[in-house]
Amino acid sequence: MLLLAACSGAPPPPTRTAPSVKIVGYFTDWGVYGRDFQVKDLDTSGSGARLTHLVYAFGKVTDGRCAVADAWADHAKPISAADSVDGVGDAPDAPLRGNFGQLRKLKAKHPGLKLIWSFGGWNGSAGFTAAARAPETFGTSCHALLTDRRWAGLFDGIEVDWEYPNACGRQCDRSGPAALPRLLQALRGSLGSQALISAAVPADLGKLEAADYLAASRTANWLSAMTYDYFGTDDSNHTAPHSPLTSYPGIPRPTATTTSTVDELLRLGVPARKVLLGIGFYGRGWTGVTSAAPGGTATGPAAGRFEKGLEDYAVLIFRCPPTGTIGGTAYAHCGTEWWSYDTPTTIRTKMAYAREKSLGGAFAWELSGDTARADLLGAVATGLEPPA
Repeated sequence: MLLLAACSGAPPPPTRTAPSVKIVGYFTDWGVYGRDFQVKDLDTSGSGARLTHLVYAFGKVTDGRCAVADAWADHAKPISAADSVDGVGDAPDAPLRGNFGQLRKLKAKHPGLKLIWSFGGWNGSAGFTAAARAPETFGTSCHALLTDRRWAGLFDGIEVDWEYPNACGRQCDRSGPAALPRLLQALRGSLGSQALISAAVPADLGKLEAADYLAASRTANWLSAMTYDYFGTDDSNHTAPHSPLTSYPGIPRPTATTTSTVDELLRLGVPARKVLLGIGFYGRGWTGVTSAAPGGTATGPAAGRFEKGLEDYAVLIFRCPPTGTIGGTAYAHCGTEWWSYDTPTTIRTKMAYAREKSLGGAFAWELSGDTARADLLGAVATGLEPPA
């Protein structure tokens, strides 16, 4: 096509300059089930037009190799016309269906949108220990999966969401500080210099010391700092906001804040432009609470539709609206329930901080928690714009 255009005298296709600030959002494969959050919703909400990068979660790591986690949701499920980005349903024998087929349509409608396949996550990180023992095999397997003929060209890169290298998450790893950098280097060698390679990194300062995140940043296009879930219903029977920007009087752990995490990454030498600030599009909540202020006692986690102590912003804004702010995030006391979550207002405050620190942008975990108008992602996008 390019050769034909050149010979006919037609102008070459325009080159799109990569945006200096990244607006990244996660789309989860399981969201298409109970939540009924479809790829089409990214388009109708306006998210597809606002995002610079979309991260698809999750692929899995099996025997140290990249693999599909949910074949039905990913590429096999026929999508109806009502749920299709372009209004055309999948034929039952179409070679590519499911989310991947819809993501191809979404990218065609928004040509500047880049798509990254994330592997691992909280429940899927155990396989990275085996991958770390044979990083080249891991890299080769990931390349083979991305170039599968059914969806070749769909993904622009890979994210490693290892929770956590040389530390403990749902399981513990002792692969050593260099394990994550070696995996990223193997990916770079297999995928090439133009591929997007990123890594999700912990917010906890102790876990940040366990792996060589400076070396990781030299290979990765960016590191996504998971600056949320500092506190939750599993930690204590006392309320606390799960994603404070700054410390506040009475905070259970003074360094459990976004600013502490970002400062530590910068202290380690990670370039600010390679750090993305994380925003949770959900709240953490307790029940049996009588005190409106943070730090009150609770009897346990509040009810959530899919998980105890967890609920989407789109639900909470009506179920339990904000009653105050502390540490740069919002909280809400309604009846016997107490919730903490970010709002468009607190997100804009966090984005102002990201601009002040010259960070590379921000990401949202995850997009199904937003409103039908993408109010939270809109606050991320407008908040990252420099003031006029």
